[in-house]
Order: sequence, then C-alpha cells, then structure tokens
Amino acid sequence: MILANEHRIKSSKRIEQVKKEGKLLQSENFGTVVLKRDDKEPSQFAFVISTKVSKLAVHRNRISRAFNEGVRRNLSITPMGWDVVILTKKSIASKSTEEIMREVERFIADLKKTPPF
Repeated sequence: MILANEHRIKSSKRIEQVKKEGKLLQSENFGTVVLKRDDKEPSQFAFVISTKVSKLAVHRNRISRAFNEGVRRNLSITPMGWDVVILTKKSIASKSTEEIMREVERFIADLKKTPPF
C-alpha cells in the first residue's frame, strides 16, 4: 500500500523549508530532517532519493516504496505534528526492502522516545 495523502508533504517549497529550519538526525543509511509544527495534525513525510543513490529509476522507486511502507506500518506509533524529510545516502542502494523498513521503524521509535527538540 501507499502512504495516504494526509501523511505526505506534497510541496517542494515545504520540503525546502523543513530542510532549512529543521533538525538533522542521522541514521546508518539515511538522514532525516524533522521540524515540529504547532498543531496536532498527523505527521507528514517526504522522501528524497537522489540519482546519486542510483541512476536507475527502478532502484530509486524500490527504495521509495520501502520507505513508504516502513512509514505506513508505523503510523500508529508516530508522534503527531511533525514534518519529516528523509534524505537517502548511497549505502541504501545495497539494502533490502526489509532492512530499509526495519531502519525506518527504529527511527520512528527513537523519534517518539526522545524528540529532537
């Protein structure tokens, strides 16, 4: 399944704002920029998968689907009111879909336990 529209950052302007004003957190295979909003709406996510990760759209799309599914599976434990932009590293290309989803799950659990602000 795909992540519902209410959980996506759709505007590239908003993505840039989050990247500029948010706090950067590093994971093994991706970095995340998180920005706390002043509301209790569902958290929203965006995934940035550069051609530096892979020149092939097939690989970038697989990675994107893995992030989508990893976030979707963990929405119940995701804190409300955050904007999250996930910036992939080159090392993610060698990871399986399951490994990516587990790393996303660990990130969301850590975000809930110790918010960056």
